[in-house]
Amino acid sequence: MRYAVPVSNGAVSPHFGHCEHFALFDIDEQTREILKKELVPSPGHQPGLLPEWLAEQGVSFVIAGGMGSRAQNLFQQNRIGVILGALESDPEKAVLNHLDGQLATGDNICDH
Repeated sequence: MRYAVPVSNGAVSPHFGHCEHFALFDIDEQTREILKKELVPSPGHQPGLLPEWLAEQGVSFVIAGGMGSRAQNLFQQNRIGVILGALESDPEKAVLNHLDGQLATGDNICDH
């Protein structure tokens, strides 16, 4: 299982599409532990690009602060789960908290 978290300035990006990097985490589904993590540059913000690109990276879930409805629909079409409104700023802690059912979330801060 692979998680993607949009990152800007080392923290979870408040706007999914405008992040600098993606933190990718490979998770052992049995132990719920991180097996591998890497930080990859975002390929850029173009309509429809990121959901397809992340699907090609083998992503199962995306954790983000905010995301537009079009991107959410494209992730759904690619069978990628979306967790929005993440309040945790540390990408690794956000993933671990989600795995433990403890990720605090608020409103989707993106309104388009």
